[in-house]
Amino acid sequence: MANTAVDVNQILKGNNGEVWFNNQYLATLKTIKATLKGDFTSDNFIGDNRTYSIYNGWSGEGSLSFDKVDSYVWNLATQAYKSGVMPDLKIITSLTNSVTSKSEKVSIEGVMFSQFDLINIESKKITEESYSFTFSDFDPLETM
Repeated sequence: MANTAVDVNQILKGNNGEVWFNNQYLATLKTIKATLKGDFTSDNFIGDNRTYSIYNGWSGEGSLSFDKVDSYVWNLATQAYKSGVMPDLKIITSLTNSVTSKSEKVSIEGVMFSQFDLINIESKKITEESYSFTFSDFDPLETM
């Protein structure tokens, strides 16, 4: 029996997303992912079979990839690695429900590139840039 309670028109799709990197719109973005990972310490007590988790904080990491049209992001990354001075980078994402026009928007701050391709050229292939990053702060700006 089909589930008639689901309106498939309201399922979010990536093509209703937008991303700004340091206030510059990334029009050729293919993928972006940011993950929070909790830092926990396990604790046990005599006479108690359970293991307790104690929250110590979190860390953030992610990745993004896009078709190369200029050197904007690449230049920021290469200059940071060459000089040893990491710039203050910020990513803002927005994912909009096309039926309700409501959006989920988040700001990721303290972004630092942890890995990227210095050169990535292949015959008869669209040139794509991909970056792994860490981040130290985030703020949910809008929820649905």
